[in-house]
Amino acid sequence: MESSVYKIVEIVGFSEVSWEEAAKSAVAAVDKSVRDMRVAEVIKMDMRLEDNRIVGYRTKLKVSFKLE
Repeated sequence: MESSVYKIVEIVGFSEVSWEEAAKSAVAAVDKSVRDMRVAEVIKMDMRLEDNRIVGYRTKLKVSFKLE
């Protein structure tokens, strides 16, 4: 059986719509620069506030991808 090595990076996505959209935009950005992503784990979600109002959603992820 062949062994594999994976790298894990933390990324943060932002959306004015939802945490889900923030996560999708973060994964889409990583997809442009790495290949063979395997897992994206949500580790934190928070909101950006202005004048006591929600103006955006942030999702922090750990993304792993296979090293070649």
